[in-house]
Amino acid sequence: MTDALPEKTRAMMLTIRLGTVADAAILADFATTSFQDAFGDDNRPEDLALHLARSYGPRQQEAELGDSAITTLLAEDADRLAGYAQVRPGAPPPCVAPDGALELWRFYVGRPWHGRGVAQALMARVVAVARARGARTLWLGVWERNQRAQGFYRKVGFQRVGGQTFMVGTDPQSDHVMALSLATVKPGGAPGTSE
Repeated sequence: MTDALPEKTRAMMLTIRLGTVADAAILADFATTSFQDAFGDDNRPEDLALHLARSYGPRQQEAELGDSAITTLLAEDADRLAGYAQVRPGAPPPCVAPDGALELWRFYVGRPWHGRGVAQALMARVVAVARARGARTLWLGVWERNQRAQGFYRKVGFQRVGGQTFMVGTDPQSDHVMALSLATVKPGGAPGTSE
């Protein structure tokens, strides 16, 4: 029986779709768990709790999913949420040229799906969305201590261009700012492949 197989050996049925307001509760739960898994051990509990309450509650996710300026992509394996990404416009930090820049605001893959191609598939869809929105550059902030994420972003073509402060509760933390020129990614291709 497929469900009895360990998560890493079970065949995936991955789909990526746009999130809707109806996804708010499941996205809030997944986003909270993902952030806790990635950063919980490295932050004070009170700062973590404050950040989670401000950023990932169901009402906050409902507002974000209902905001036409924010594109939310949900990667699903059968009927389970495996990852998500959000892109949004806005003024980038000074180290990123503002003309044609779009922020990859959030990008998370659940632990059971690490190393299974979900991140690559989700990033390819993010690039397609960014292009469709007229972006020429995709940029993001990633915690200076998150080596795993930095490695993935470098692998798909992002380069460090500067830094910025990211607040977790009351704790100011240092993020690396990384950017990807969409001109370097083949149309319809996965990031990390150049023309």
